[in-house]
Amino acid sequence: MKSCLIVSGGDFCSLPTTIKYDYVIACDKGLSYAKQLNITPDLILGDFDSYADSLDSSMENVLVYPVQKDDSDTMLAIKEAIKRGFEHLIIICALGGRLDHTIANIQSMAYAASHNTVCEIYSDHEQLISFTGPEITIPAKEGYSFSLFALSDKCENLSIQGSAYDVDNVTLNNSFPLGLSNYWKEENIRLQMSSGILLIVMSSVN
Repeated sequence: MKSCLIVSGGDFCSLPTTIKYDYVIACDKGLSYAKQLNITPDLILGDFDSYADSLDSSMENVLVYPVQKDDSDTMLAIKEAIKRGFEHLIIICALGGRLDHTIANIQSMAYAASHNTVCEIYSDHEQLISFTGPEITIPAKEGYSFSLFALSDKCENLSIQGSAYDVDNVTLNNSFPLGLSNYWKEENIRLQMSSGILLIVMSSVN
């Protein structure tokens, strides 16, 4: 799959060395973070209401949007990446900072998933994945737990194998955190689901 790295404007985080990508979009404050990470963006976008000084008049491939708009800068980057044919989105520096922006970035993962696009968010202590089924296998991460949340109204026929708390054909809904704090019991966990948009959150417990 073609992968796009999106550098957002939440709390700064490092870029995992294992991540591979074909294209980079920096959105608003993410431009300054990209510079800190020695990453050269292929596209820069946002309203730049607070970080216009990050822009250089010599820069190419810059899309400037009005401050009054429906989409967050990260959502604009997600839509642009999907429009350009990327099937895998890797987002960094999108957590922490303002809680409303963090929630918006997580909801944006549901938008990506609904457009048949794999979406991940990384921070220094978390990895988030949106999942629409039918199955996914996730290797164990030492020192991490995993939690499952419904981004859609419900996730149906959810099964977990290889964990401390395996389940079979349960319905997870977005009004109760039934999937909080599970652990790997085997080298991999296997998730299966018939419908819905599931958020997988792997968090450091150290």
